[in-house]
Amino acid sequence: MVKIYKTNEDVIKDIKNGVLAIEGDVTFECSISISASIIVTAGDINASDITAVDINARNITAVDINASDITARNINARNINAWNITAWGDITAGDISYSAFCCVYQNIKCLSIKARRTISKEPICLDGKLEIKEPE
Repeated sequence: MVKIYKTNEDVIKDIKNGVLAIEGDVTFECSISISASIIVTAGDINASDITAVDINARNITAVDINASDITARNINARNINAWNITAWGDITAGDISYSAFCCVYQNIKCLSIKARRTISKEPICLDGKLEIKEPE
């Protein structure tokens, strides 16, 4: 069963102790802006825009993601802006901006990827490669 959020207020109602905990798949049919961690257990996130402190999920599909820390199996987004990004699989995105650390097990495919801090690490693809795509 997929949990569907139609408004940001619906999302806020489900936040308990600074955490939006979701069991299974979730679809956001609205932009969300919350000051909470998002934990999705055994599910996927499908959304237009996500602004959150921490995101932990199996798969994330979004237009824009703004977060402190993102941990997921696969991330597919137009733009990602985060402090730290960890993916157990692939990241497919337009522009990726991170502060200190971006690591994936497989591949990163994007239009651009840039660290915002002087002290940072280059993106790491453990078993894959970084591919900078041409704009379509």
